[in-house]
This record gives sequence, structure tokens and C-alpha cells, in this order.
Amino acid sequence: MNNSWKFESSSGHQTLKFEVGRTMTFHLHHNDLEWDIDFGSSVAVDTEAMGLAINRDRLCVVQLSAGDGTAHLVQFAPGMYDAPRLRKVLGNPKIEKIFHFARFDVAILQKYLGVVAAPLFCTKIASKLARTYTDRHGLKDLCQDLLDVQLNKETRTSCWGQETLTEAQLTYAAQDVLYLHQLKKLLTPLLKREHRWDLAKACFDFIPTVATLDIDLFDPCFILSH
Repeated sequence: MNNSWKFESSSGHQTLKFEVGRTMTFHLHHNDLEWDIDFGSSVAVDTEAMGLAINRDRLCVVQLSAGDGTAHLVQFAPGMYDAPRLRKVLGNPKIEKIFHFARFDVAILQKYLGVVAAPLFCTKIASKLARTYTDRHGLKDLCQDLLDVQLNKETRTSCWGQETLTEAQLTYAAQDVLYLHQLKKLLTPLLKREHRWDLAKACFDFIPTVATLDIDLFDPCFILSH
């Protein structure tokens, strides 16, 4: 299914409309969520940064979705990381955070917002443990293989630190949290079928420790080696 997007302005937010008829709404916030939002018991989370070096490249955007077709994008100006409403959501132990490649996201959230985003589920880890018949575990691959959805990843390496994000960047950021709930729903029974759910859960629980090691410039593989 090749989903392209169209933008429509409406009441202070923008609506992204699929050509196939489905719609997604996103709200762009600056430096924090602009109001208290109930994400329910689980929230999909992703981040965009200036690069992939935790201690060098600053956090630029945090995306969240309750899996209901609505995404909330929080764009940060340099140094503006107080964000009490966002930190309240991410640090709530009663809300499960769903990531793809949680290692990076958890580390950069911890580094810049001072919050440990747990408990968590990582669709990349789940895919690697459950889908051993393939080496395709990227978010684009999962959406294509499991949901028959094609994601556009062309703006992944664009400059996320600019003051005004482009339409393509906003689209990219929003779509990265749109499907995580669905992927978790499909991957969980695969893990349980292959008797790897407990192993996956142990990996998820260990991610905040790996994130701390990354922030402190320790290689987790070196720490665990002989």
C-alpha cells in the first residue's frame, strides 16, 4: 500500500490525509506539550536529533502518539529542555513507551530531558528476536512486511535543528510513531509463539542501563566482554 500524504490546515493544527482516504492529525508543539494529554496506557515515542552521537548532537524533536491516528510533535529550540508536561508522560511508570531502536531514543531523552523512559517495548529488538528468518528489521521494513505500508524515509538525514521544519520533515516525523502500536500488537504473539517473550522483556528492561553506558561513553559490548 503506497500511502502519500496531503496537508490541510484546520483550527491551529494540520491534518495529513492519505490518498487512500485515511487521515492522520498532528499537533506541533514548541519546547513542551502545550496541554496535558492523555495517551492512555501506552504511547509510541520517537526522536529526531542533529545526528546519532548522544553527547554531541542535540535533541530537536520528540514525537508521541497514542496509536489513535494523532501525533504530537514537540520541537525544541537549543537549550529549551525543561518540558515538565512531556517529562511527566515519559517518566510515568504506568505508561508503556513503544520505540523503534529504543537504545538511541531512551539515551537522548535521558541526556536532554533528564527522564528515564520506562517501562518500554522496542519493535526493533522484538523483530530481531522473533523474525530470525530475515535481516530486515528497520521500521520501513517492518511496516512493509507486516502492515503492507510503505514509509518515505528520504528526509531522515535532513537538518532537524532548523527553526522551521519543512512539510516533508513534519510528515516523516509524524509517520514514525503512527504504526508502532500496530507493530507491537503483531510482534508480541510472534515472540510468545517462539518462546522468546521473557528474553525480549529482559532486553527491554536492560535498555535504560545501556542508555546510561552510552551517555557515559562506555561500550556495552566491552563491559560484558571477558
